[in-house]
Amino acid sequence: MLATNIQTQNRAIRLIMDLRTKGIQDTNVLGALERVPREHFIPEAMMDQAYEDIAVPIGLGQTISQPFIVAKMTEALELNDRHKVLEIGTGTGYQACVLSKICRRVYTIERHKPLHQYAEENFRALELRNITALCADGMKGWPKINGIDQAPFDRIIVTAAAREKPPAALLDQLAVGGIMIAPVGEAGSQVLKRYKKESEDTYSFYDVMPVRFVPLLPDVATEEESREIA
Repeated sequence: MLATNIQTQNRAIRLIMDLRTKGIQDTNVLGALERVPREHFIPEAMMDQAYEDIAVPIGLGQTISQPFIVAKMTEALELNDRHKVLEIGTGTGYQACVLSKICRRVYTIERHKPLHQYAEENFRALELRNITALCADGMKGWPKINGIDQAPFDRIIVTAAAREKPPAALLDQLAVGGIMIAPVGEAGSQVLKRYKKESEDTYSFYDVMPVRFVPLLPDVATEEESREIA
């Protein structure tokens, strides 16, 4: 067991060094990735790839993003410990956990109930108490719950690709001065974009890099669509 733990630590350290060489400079981001055990979020059959810089399938047609993309998106958010962040697309919870190590509070939405449950188990196992997860339609943003509205959010991160632009509901829930990072475009021509809300009705944006994400879809997935994770 000790040897296994040392091997895992060495792989994690090598990954962080690799991310540095690829241009990730924010020490808070690198520190967060180093402290989140990626093996918790990977299917057992793929465990040997937990610390490779690659995307890994997690079932239901979804993937856990490669660490470089997680780091790049997190870095682009320019986070600090006062920020409240909305994430669309929880998956198994890896990105949310990375965010939780840097910001004050994370609210995350997943449309697949089995993935939502998987993520919540991870949050409990890692004793992360500043994450609130919901199984819902992420394209509608965070709903009012018991009359309480959590919007606006200081930062929003979307981990599935919108066709032309992020949903209006998400842009509406971004605070003035806030930043959203989201992939946009059809398969094969997606671009990661960084939006900044300059006023209530104006935004600036620029392209960060080409990416490949699953499409952003509406509604909560049906039971047929959300079969148990293999």
